[in-house]
Amino acid sequence: MPWWSWLLIWTGLALTLLAVLSWFAITLYRKSLGTLRALAALSDQVSAVDLDRVPDSVLFTPAVFADSAVLFQNVEQRRGDRAHRRQLRRDARILRGKLVRKTR
Repeated sequence: MPWWSWLLIWTGLALTLLAVLSWFAITLYRKSLGTLRALAALSDQVSAVDLDRVPDSVLFTPAVFADSAVLFQNVEQRRGDRAHRRQLRRDARILRGKLVRKTR
């Protein structure tokens, strides 16, 4: 091969490398701008939140300082509610199954 063919091959490879690197740089730049816009919007949302107006019931209170009887009662209440919802879903599935059999 003549020397100029090697020159063309390596020049083409170098230009391709520069094109790919510039494409990656532009993509990274666009993504970083999008991230900065999202962070700006998030900071606006966080600054709009006023913690003084939030009721005390919404604020976090550690369970370590709560009464264990109250915590146990809450757990039992949630278990009962969950069991009741499961039973309602089961009854609805049974009813749908019975209705499907009657229509055929």
